[in-house]
Amino acid sequence: MPVVRLASDDPAWGNFEHGNCELEKMRLYTAKTIGRSAKAETSRNEILSAAANIMRRHGYAELTLRNVAAKVNMKAGSLYYHFSSKDELATEVMRIGVEAVERDVREALDQVSPIDSEQRLITAVHIHLNALLRSSEFVSSHIRCYPFVPDRVRFELREVRRRYDLLWLELIGEFINRPARGDEVIYIWHILVGALNQSLEWFNPNRHSIDDYARQIEIMLRQFRSQRPL
Repeated sequence: MPVVRLASDDPAWGNFEHGNCELEKMRLYTAKTIGRSAKAETSRNEILSAAANIMRRHGYAELTLRNVAAKVNMKAGSLYYHFSSKDELATEVMRIGVEAVERDVREALDQVSPIDSEQRLITAVHIHLNALLRSSEFVSSHIRCYPFVPDRVRFELREVRRRYDLLWLELIGEFINRPARGDEVIYIWHILVGALNQSLEWFNPNRHSIDDYARQIEIMLRQFRSQRPL
């Protein structure tokens, strides 16, 4: 997944909706963990939310168990019941981010005809942008922090990232009728997803519209396909 570095004071950071959707996804995830009490699951979700907020606003370097503990009114030592280290916590936050946006994209694609390659790619663009700029601190914290995390964290995330990257490669390959692993598809993937992720750096919710940006990308994609040689 192409990534960008963001400014911590970027105005886009204020445009997140802390609704029930993301927390519900977290509850469903943690409910699978055997042996945890309801209280422990709630505490774990609060810790993850606090960590995602810190990573989104301030980056990986500013994430400490002490900072997270203060944010959730918990003793720092108590966090070790849930996470053995800062890196384990960061890994989980970032894993949730990738899995959440992939799940949203796939659910939206289920509502689109499998033979309508243009609409499928455009749908993925809309859902990805919405997750980045409006709905998920977990997604944006992943994009912001991935370039700066240790290799061991990247290693733990390799499979979830590979799965989401492959989804984009398949969508682009279908759109231009080329093999998903071909060089042309890979180049377009870097350009397209890189541009989507880069919007975190400049997007201002008081001046810009997610829908307008997505529509502009739609126009560019259609022009690209109409002008490229068969």
